[in-house]
Amino acid sequence: MPLPFMHSREPAIEPVADGAIWLKGWLPQDRQAVLAEQCRTMIDAEGYVPTVRGGGKMHVRMLCLGRHWNPLTYRYEPTRGDYDGHPVPPLPPDWAALASQIAADAGFSFTPDVCLINFYDDDGRMGTHQDKDESPASIAEGAPVVSVSIGDTARFLFGGLKRRDPVQSILLESGDAFVFGGPSRLRYHGVSRILPSTAPATLGLTGRFNLTFRRF
Repeated sequence: MPLPFMHSREPAIEPVADGAIWLKGWLPQDRQAVLAEQCRTMIDAEGYVPTVRGGGKMHVRMLCLGRHWNPLTYRYEPTRGDYDGHPVPPLPPDWAALASQIAADAGFSFTPDVCLINFYDDDGRMGTHQDKDESPASIAEGAPVVSVSIGDTARFLFGGLKRRDPVQSILLESGDAFVFGGPSRLRYHGVSRILPSTAPATLGLTGRFNLTFRRF
């Protein structure tokens, strides 16, 4: 008989802005452990540190599923054109189902076809940016971005529709999900730092995996 799901803390839903929902403690630790192991296997096999336009290196290791986001062209494509030319691995159906359920819990109807896995070590970070490279139809619809955190806590920055708008600082812990769509779809966001040694000990993980689901 399977063991019951155990959460690291009581799940809670916290609205952050119109169309932006923070789902605290949403994934039980057993589900986190499975995702952590799957991410580790995939990143170790095919992850890489992307180079962006201008020649700078990103501060994460990345692997795209479903479609590849090319950091040199800012376009989605079926092969990893900026790196090794290999076909993009598929998005696992159970991952897509998980993202759809999280989106539904946040009030959205959503079927993703893209997932970006980013691995942050102690020095990992992501500058504030908009997710605006998806199809015009997806953006116009306000199809949400669904983000899942596994591992060390991240200081997540969530701003407005303009780069100079005020920015909220949110500590996303392992098992948290964050969903933003509708009027918040094009809000600026990023990760300013990782808090080392904050992952649940049961994960055996140093660093943070972030799974970001989108509909192209």
